[in-house]
Amino acid sequence: MTKHTTLTTRHRAALAAGAHLQRKDGGDVLDTLSQKFASHADTVAAELKSVRNELAGTKEHVLEMQQKAARVGSHDLRPQTWGQQFIEAKGLADFAQETARPGRYRLELKDVTSSPTSGGAMGQPFRDEVATLARRRLTIRDLLPVVAVSSNSVEWPSMTSRPGAAATVAEGALKPQSDMTLELRNVNTQVIAHWVPASRQILDDAPQLRDLIDTELRHGLALVEEAQLLAGDGVAPNLHGLIPQATAFADPSAGAIVPTNLIDQIALAILQSALADFPATGVIVHPSDWTRMRMAKDADGKYLLGAPGADVPPVLFGLPVVASQAIAAGSYLVGDFQQAATLYDRWTPRVEISTEHADFFTRNLVAILAEQRIALAVRKPAALITGTFA
Repeated sequence: MTKHTTLTTRHRAALAAGAHLQRKDGGDVLDTLSQKFASHADTVAAELKSVRNELAGTKEHVLEMQQKAARVGSHDLRPQTWGQQFIEAKGLADFAQETARPGRYRLELKDVTSSPTSGGAMGQPFRDEVATLARRRLTIRDLLPVVAVSSNSVEWPSMTSRPGAAATVAEGALKPQSDMTLELRNVNTQVIAHWVPASRQILDDAPQLRDLIDTELRHGLALVEEAQLLAGDGVAPNLHGLIPQATAFADPSAGAIVPTNLIDQIALAILQSALADFPATGVIVHPSDWTRMRMAKDADGKYLLGAPGADVPPVLFGLPVVASQAIAAGSYLVGDFQQAATLYDRWTPRVEISTEHADFFTRNLVAILAEQRIALAVRKPAALITGTFA
């Protein structure tokens, strides 16, 4: 009975609300709501249609970009003809729409060939990347600690004699006195540089060529740097290199160990460095000498350093081997490179462009200069051992 009463009450409330919602003019509010929902649905449908149209346009734009990227990826780098430049100009479409008044449209075109009287070749050749010369792998700098400096010279105190009078002392006895001698040494920074002339127009029109020149000029600096680091004779403007200041090899075994191959010779040099209290950190040899070591065989004809098909890292007695053409064939350098010397960078390699050379300005030419400024200090010559293979 209670439940029936509750439902009846709810029904009455709903009927009363419906009567209250009746408009004064006798219209039904439900009709009004239906009309509003229909109008809203039309608005939503129109907006969806607009979004679909924009999406279609976006797809067409993306497709066009993909096609252009595909053409670039296939190395379609042929220059545009004058006609192509004209019809693809950005302002041409806007000018075409302004038909109500007379006017003039001007477009600056670039020559498509080197001849000013030519309208362009009928067929353009395929332009591939520049075939560069071989570049040597450079690693001597990586063996040394490198410090940036802001002065034109570097100086350091070098110990020429150490305090060595220490001894056991009896109770009440006078303690021995030691002496230590220091000597102030210095090196000057030296410039390594070279330059090439180039056309200003070429550099503006061919960024790839500009990057190539920068790279090749820097590589040229690195080649000279590596040769100077190893063998510079110290006569200005040359650096004083590692080998001229290294300690000459002297058999540390006094003949007790007879080397039978190049590998044994390196082992004795490593021993000499260790006995000088400078445990070696690396070995530098010529590529031909490393190949001789790599081809060394035992009495059974087996390769000492591993089979030809094996991936054998350039390592001897746990030390990295640097094969560099900057050292003479038949020579070697072994030592503790981290303690032996320091490379100072006054100017890191940089490339500059100028029109100030001679009459370059009036000829639309530029001079591209690459240079660096460095100093090398061999602080502990005893940490380097050099010699020649028997």
